[in-house]
Amino acid sequence: MDESGYESVLCVKPEVHVYRIPPRATNRGYRAAEWQLDQPSWSGRLRITAKGQVAYIKLEDRTSGELFAQAPVDQFPGIAVESVTDSSRYFVIRIEDGNGRRAFIGIGFGDRGDAFDFNVALQDHFKWVKQQCEFAKQAQNPDQGPKLDLGFKEGQTIKLNIANMKKKEGAAGTSRARPASTGGLSLLPPPPGGKTSTLIPPPGEQLSFGGSLTQPAVAPGSGQLPARLSQARAGSSSDLSTVFPHMTSGKELPHLGQRKEDEALCCPPFGA
Repeated sequence: MDESGYESVLCVKPEVHVYRIPPRATNRGYRAAEWQLDQPSWSGRLRITAKGQVAYIKLEDRTSGELFAQAPVDQFPGIAVESVTDSSRYFVIRIEDGNGRRAFIGIGFGDRGDAFDFNVALQDHFKWVKQQCEFAKQAQNPDQGPKLDLGFKEGQTIKLNIANMKKKEGAAGTSRARPASTGGLSLLPPPPGGKTSTLIPPPGEQLSFGGSLTQPAVAPGSGQLPARLSQARAGSSSDLSTVFPHMTSGKELPHLGQRKEDEALCCPPFGA
């Protein structure tokens, strides 16, 4: 990336302390206990900025914002910023004056949360730098990236269950609308191979539509009975049993004809 771009602010902490540190004699790391922690050399504000891929740790005056020192960081973790071995609130940074001169100083935070934010701000910036480098490489060489292979490998097969698909299609096609009823009672068709029987009405009766027997109409007040009732009234009890099969012989039957004649006499028809 071009370092001449804009400068972004990553973290700001209102209070930080600067310490002079003794030279490191061995490679075991720095220890904050060897510093004079109760006598800091300078106190002020810390600000972390980023310009391109490089981060800058700037130590500034709290009131005027005048720059006291800054440490450019091009890699983290690295030699530009190191943690001490005996505390999480103190660090060693490498400052530069712009003329090529460098020095190592110690910084410390009074709050442990400020030290955590300082560490995370640097980590997040260099994670972003790493992602940008990977994106740039993929853009330059798009063929080198991983490809998605959707082809069948050698010996690989797939299985399609077509039976279930046919069942679903058949179930959708068998649904038919029921015919609308024309009203009244519908006649059931005869069973297969069966023959419909034709009723022969006895003398004096008529066969109505649908196969039921009806008595001929008798004019009210005429005093006449239907032919079959007249025969039964004039005949024996065995003849009456044909008209009233639910009654056994030997029992007295009601005089239906007489009752109808009485009703016809006492109740003349309308309009007579």
